[in-house]
Amino acid sequence: MRVLFIGDVFGKPGRNLVSSHLPKIKSNFDFIIANGENAAGGHGINKDSFEALLKAGVHCITLGNHAWDNREVLQLTDDPRLIRPLNAYKEAPGRGSGTFTVGDEKITVVNLLGRVFMQPCENPYDALENVLETADAPVFVDFHAEATSEKTCFAYHFDGRIAACIGTHTHVATADTRILPNGTLFQCDVGMTGVLHSSIGMGLEASTYKLRTGLPMKVEVATGAVQLSAVAFDLEHGKVTRAVRYSYLETQESGIYQGEVFV
Repeated sequence: MRVLFIGDVFGKPGRNLVSSHLPKIKSNFDFIIANGENAAGGHGINKDSFEALLKAGVHCITLGNHAWDNREVLQLTDDPRLIRPLNAYKEAPGRGSGTFTVGDEKITVVNLLGRVFMQPCENPYDALENVLETADAPVFVDFHAEATSEKTCFAYHFDGRIAACIGTHTHVATADTRILPNGTLFQCDVGMTGVLHSSIGMGLEASTYKLRTGLPMKVEVATGAVQLSAVAFDLEHGKVTRAVRYSYLETQESGIYQGEVFV
């Protein structure tokens, strides 16, 4: 099974790039996951952005700490293709994991929140242990967390028990793609699918003004050239055998594979 995981789709620019570029490459992949927690104007997800990602070829959409920023998400939580953070809080609607059939194979997708520099949430270690007790398919984890130290410790703790642990949330792709000693694919952050010259998706001028002065300023989704950030990997018999970072800038004629194959 060949899987593509697309990093945080940010606002209309990110959605539009997924809609224009993914159809050109989706035949190369058996299963496509995208983090869509910022897909609606940079704050949460709504019905239109959810449907746009699915129409482009995404099979499963994960969320994060902004999962509930847009109230329209409550209209989507019954859809099994939407995976919200498993450890957000017990009363949260929807599902925090899902198992998908891909031909004659299966894959389980789990979305988890980290706890370092993040809002309060349930213990992600305990939450994943509960999934692994009954999982009957290789497990892919979108670990939505701030600290690279937390992401690293989490991935090594579950090394060999899950197929992959790829981080989201910081919107900056890390160059640490690797297969851990016991076979789990890990990368601290997959990066963002949004405007390249921006403050993690938002306009630079207003964002810089707020940081420089400490004064309030309305910040909106940036405009300009858009980059898609992703990780592609091959999954065989529950283990990742090949992985590569994938980045595509809309002003280029084709995508650029950044990084090497890890085995």
